[in-house]
Amino acid sequence: MRAAAILGLECSAKDLEPFRADETARPTIDWRIGMPAAADQADIILLFGGDGTVHRHLGQLLKLGLPVLVVPAGSGNDFARALGLRRVREAVAAWRRFCSGQANVRAIDLGMIVPLEAAGESSTPHGFTPGSTLGTRYYFCSVAGVGLDSEVIRRANELPRWLRGHGGYALALAPTIFRFAALPLKIFTPDGAGGWARRSDQPTLLAAFANTCTYGGGMKIAPHAQMDDGQLDVCVIGGVDPLKLACMFPTVYFGRHLGMREVSYFQAERLRAETEAPLEVYADGEYVCRTPVEVGVLRGALKVLTPVGIRC
Repeated sequence: MRAAAILGLECSAKDLEPFRADETARPTIDWRIGMPAAADQADIILLFGGDGTVHRHLGQLLKLGLPVLVVPAGSGNDFARALGLRRVREAVAAWRRFCSGQANVRAIDLGMIVPLEAAGESSTPHGFTPGSTLGTRYYFCSVAGVGLDSEVIRRANELPRWLRGHGGYALALAPTIFRFAALPLKIFTPDGAGGWARRSDQPTLLAAFANTCTYGGGMKIAPHAQMDDGQLDVCVIGGVDPLKLACMFPTVYFGRHLGMREVSYFQAERLRAETEAPLEVYADGEYVCRTPVEVGVLRGALKVLTPVGIRC
């Protein structure tokens, strides 16, 4: 068997040791470091890193179509957490199951973001034909967002790496809550007749488009999200008083924010997000582009190793 290892920031070949232990009891494994250039150069890919590392390699992983084992070794590991891989030892256990022939490879969805201006599309929703060929595409595995979330992530990314991995999102959120004002945001979904219907049009603090349950270090922004249902879970938080928002924040870790009247939650296979002025869009904790954008789902696009029975 041929295994390729992609090593993220601050990872090294030493991180392979737990996966190479007791190789005499398993099939012979030919290891290589780095992304394979073609699918026939490897049978599986081990990716060591966090959400950002996964995000940066999604385009090539999608082209290769090989099974991927995500080893949580970053400052943010929400995608690995959604796969049931909270710790390295759980990734090692999944690896051993795979090597012993157990069926723990699962096909999951990926999110896709298309900047409409880059695609040459009109900013008017009814000027877009569903299914048309688009230009630049960005993929995400966990959650994409616009608004307060993007500003918080930008600030969190400026923190030291060790701090980002220990509550960096919460630390960046605290001062941002009292400085960020709700902005006009329009969200459109397909109307079933080849056009678009307005789904949300209100002053908005945050809009999250989720393929997985959590982001920001375990915040359950989309508690009902599943990675294999062909849908994005959309959470929109409208204008909220800063003090009330500060009180709301802890409830997000338990998914209890959905009961608040300022929060709307729905599912969509595709949507469009537009703002009066371009706003930054972040996905998996990384800057992607600016609005207006179309966001959609690629069903079953990525093969991943998981512990048996995990669903998120």
